[in-house]
Amino acid sequence: MTLKYPLHLFSISIAALIVACSGNTASNQSTVQSDVVKPVFITEPAKYDTDDPAIWVNPEYIGESLIIGTDKNADGALYVYNLEGKIQEDKVVRGLKRPNNVDIEYGLRIGDRTVDIAVTGERLTHNMRVFSLPDMTPLDGGGIPMFVGETGIEFRDLMGVALYKRPSDGAIFAIMGRKTGPTDGTYLWQYELTGNDDGTVSAGLVRKFGKYSGLNEIEAIAVDNELGYVYYSDEGVGLRKYYADPEKGNEELAFVPNEAFAEDNEGISIYDAGNGKGYILVSDQQANEFHIYPREGSGGDTHNHPLLSQVKVSTNESDGSEVSSRAFNDHFPNGLFVAMSDDKTFHLYRWEDIAGDLFKKK
Repeated sequence: MTLKYPLHLFSISIAALIVACSGNTASNQSTVQSDVVKPVFITEPAKYDTDDPAIWVNPEYIGESLIIGTDKNADGALYVYNLEGKIQEDKVVRGLKRPNNVDIEYGLRIGDRTVDIAVTGERLTHNMRVFSLPDMTPLDGGGIPMFVGETGIEFRDLMGVALYKRPSDGAIFAIMGRKTGPTDGTYLWQYELTGNDDGTVSAGLVRKFGKYSGLNEIEAIAVDNELGYVYYSDEGVGLRKYYADPEKGNEELAFVPNEAFAEDNEGISIYDAGNGKGYILVSDQQANEFHIYPREGSGGDTHNHPLLSQVKVSTNESDGSEVSSRAFNDHFPNGLFVAMSDDKTFHLYRWEDIAGDLFKKK
């Protein structure tokens, strides 16, 4: 699941943030929250295998905001839930061919209107799928082919996706990942999304970038719209950081080694505390924990993200997560954190329960 517009939204599944970026050492001042944090709600179960959530903030009635979650199967779906985890059956998109991750963006221009969108990738068809929000109407003409021209089928099997809205001109981009790919710095492909006169959306390739270790896979990708960075998980190895704006080049800004995770560094979400500050949460999948880091960096270095806290949660083997700092209702007055669990559900937490002492310090 990315900082979104509004700035308090992010999606996605991504990797480990643990020691300081760019050669700096990690903080030794991290704390471990001993008690397992319990959710306020657990969603009704999906049919097969939940993987990644995203939050759509309703601009008119915030209490009617939605959670979109993938059901990863050849007979897969995008499930839509309300803020109590109830399936909104009239909005569920079924018949998708193994959707892994989902992300949301606001205000794509299509003709004389603007549309909020949810985007996922079908691994088995190699197509990007685009749906309008909140109605979940398809806008892609049945699917937009990705990684066209790659010779190996496995190089086209879609996994992660993150959306980026460029503040300077409002252009919206999709950054697509795959099950495997080359190690030559072209693992991720970035596409600009454009609305067409017939009401559909097209995607034009604007760059190829991103190093890959070649060891596991890259599924999780996240974008911070406001600060202008894209992060992705080189699983079991570490986090890689680049500019999200394709016009700023393909230099790797930071590599954060995976050194404090039980095994896989997985889902990531970003809590916007305002003024460019906040927290980055990363799933320690096999430990059933989330690690929390400063979004803005540390010690005057925006690429230094020392570990602040480790939080034990009720989810099991969590891949993806999403967080919003909005006050939604009495259940979530300081923000909502959503995380996937391997029992076909998503768990919905109060932000203050996840943040623990970090919330008390604010």
